[in-house]
Amino acid sequence: MSVATSCRRAWPVAAALVLMIAAAGSVSAQQAPPTATPAAPAAGPPGFSQMDKSNPSASNQDQNLKPHPVPPIATAVDKLPLDKIKLPAGFKAEVWSSGHPGARTMVMGDKGTMFMGTRVIGRVYAITDKGGRREAKVLLQGLTQPNGLAFKDGSLYVFAINKVFRYDNIEDKLDNPGAGVELTAAYNLPDTVHHNWKYVAFGPDGKMYVQVGSNCNICETNPGIHGQIRRYNADGSGMEIVARGVRNTVGFDFHPKTGELWFTDNQRDWLSEDLPNDELNRLTKVGQHFGYPYCHQGDFSDPEFGWGKSCDDFIKPVTLLGPHSAPLGIRFYTGKMFPSKYQGAIFIARHGPWNRTKKYAGDVVVAFLDRYGKVTKVEPFLTGLVENNAYLGRPVDVMVMKDGSLLVSDDHNGAVYRISYSR
Repeated sequence: MSVATSCRRAWPVAAALVLMIAAAGSVSAQQAPPTATPAAPAAGPPGFSQMDKSNPSASNQDQNLKPHPVPPIATAVDKLPLDKIKLPAGFKAEVWSSGHPGARTMVMGDKGTMFMGTRVIGRVYAITDKGGRREAKVLLQGLTQPNGLAFKDGSLYVFAINKVFRYDNIEDKLDNPGAGVELTAAYNLPDTVHHNWKYVAFGPDGKMYVQVGSNCNICETNPGIHGQIRRYNADGSGMEIVARGVRNTVGFDFHPKTGELWFTDNQRDWLSEDLPNDELNRLTKVGQHFGYPYCHQGDFSDPEFGWGKSCDDFIKPVTLLGPHSAPLGIRFYTGKMFPSKYQGAIFIARHGPWNRTKKYAGDVVVAFLDRYGKVTKVEPFLTGLVENNAYLGRPVDVMVMKDGSLLVSDDHNGAVYRISYSR
C-alpha cells in the first residue's frame, strides 16, 4: 500500500522570535558566532511567497489552515505519548532522551555523543550518556534554523540556512565548543529561508551532500541556485549539482551496497487536499531532474508550469508517500536486531500534513525493496500519534543504532524514542 506526506512549515518571523525568546531559559548554552539574518519569506498564506504565480484560493482548500507551531518547551517525560504508540508484534518503544524542545536531525559522534539540530528554536543540542541516563545540553544557540548536521573525523558540521561552521574535536569540547571554523564563503549557499533549512550528510564518496530547496511553494526557480541537491568537498570546494527539480528534501540516505542516493521530496501545496503525493526518489545518475515545478508525483503535470512539458521527460519517484504527508528523515536498516524482512528496508519518518483538513501520517513507515532496488511495498511501522484529528507527536528523523535498535526524533514533544525488538 502506498503511503504519503506533505509539507513543511514556514513560520512568520515574529512567531520564530517569540519561540526563541520563550525557549532561551533551559540549559546553559554556548552562543553561536554572530550571523546575519537571512531573508524572511514574503507575507501571504502559509507556504506561499511572492515568487509564486499561483493563487492558493483557487484550490478551494481551507484558507485558515496553518502550520502547527513547535512547542517552545519539551513535554514532561510522564506525559509523552508512549502508551499511544503502536508497533508490529515483538517491537517495543521507550524514551531514549527528552527535554530538548524542537529537536529534529540526529547525528552520532565517534565517542557516543548524539548531536541534534532544530529549526525555529535555533539550537544545536548535545546528548551524552551518564551511566545509562541521557543528558541533553544546549551546545549552540542563536543560529537561524540549524537543521543540517553532519559528523566526520571528530568534527561536527553545522548548516544554518547559508551559514556553515565546523567544530573540530567537538566531543572533547562540549562545555566550550568555541567559535568554530566558518566555511560560509566556501559553500556559498543562498540566504533565503523558504524551504532552505538544510539536510546534509557525507556520502560514501567522502563528499558533503547538501539540499538547497525551492524558495517558494510553486515557481520556476533559478536552476543554478534552488531546487537541487549539491555535493562538495568537506572544505566547501568543488561544488557540483547532482540532482535538480527537487522541491524540498529534508532527508536522504545512501544505499549500503550500491551507494546510490535515495531521498524524500515534499511536493507543492495549495493544489488540492489529495494532490500531489509526496515522493521517495532514487538518484542513479548525476544531474537527473525530478520534475519540480513542472511535474509532480511522476505523472501529474502542474496546471500552471506543466504546459509544454511531459512527465516522461523527468525521473519518476520510486514510490509515492501520500498527499502532503511530509516525509522527512530516512535510513536504510543496516542493523541485525530486527527480523530479516527489515534487512535493507528503508525507514521513513512522516511528519504529517499541516495544509490538509484531515490529519494523518505523524508516523514512521517502512519501504521494502527487491534485489533490483525496486520498492515492492510500503507498510506502517510506528503509528498511533494522530488522535481526534490532532497530533500527539510528529516524527522527524530516524537513526539506526549500533545495537540495531531504531531511534525516532519527535520535535512536537522534544523527545527521542528507541524502538527495539525481541523474539
